[in-house]
Amino acid sequence: MGALSMSRAQREQFLADTHVGIVSVTDPGRGPLSVPIWYRYEPGGAVRFITDADSRKAALLHRAGRATLVAQTETPPYQYVTVEGPVTIEHEFDRVHDIDELAYRYLGRELGEAYLRTAAEDYASAQNVLVSLVPQRWTSVDFKKMAMR
Repeated sequence: MGALSMSRAQREQFLADTHVGIVSVTDPGRGPLSVPIWYRYEPGGAVRFITDADSRKAALLHRAGRATLVAQTETPPYQYVTVEGPVTIEHEFDRVHDIDELAYRYLGRELGEAYLRTAAEDYASAQNVLVSLVPQRWTSVDFKKMAMR
C-alpha cells in the first residue's frame, strides 16, 4: 500500500459517502463509455445504481459484464477511490430505496422532491434496471495524508 493510499476502512467509508460517481465500461472499437451517476454503496456490499434498460450504458454493461467506477472530491486536498469488478443487471428493484432515496441523498429533500416530480413521467415510461458492481479491485489516493507528515 502506497503512502497516499487509504486503508480498507477509509476507502469503503469514502465510497459510501455522497459523491457523484463516474462509471466506465468497455465500448468495442471506441474509447470506454464514461458517464456520471448517482450511486449507493454500503461497506462490504456492491455499488448500486439505476439506468434505463434501453440505454447505451446498459447495453455495454450487459455485454462487458464488468465496469469501473471512480468517486472523487472536487477540492484540494484531493481524494479518490476507484473500484472495478463484475456487474449484474436486475429488472426488479425497490423504487423508494433505489431512486427516491438517491434523489434526496444527492439533492436534499426539497430539490429531491422537485426532481422526482419532474422526472416522474420519465421513470414511469422507462424500463429501468438496477446495476450492481461488486468491487474486486480497489485504487485509492488521499492527498490529505501529505499534510499529516
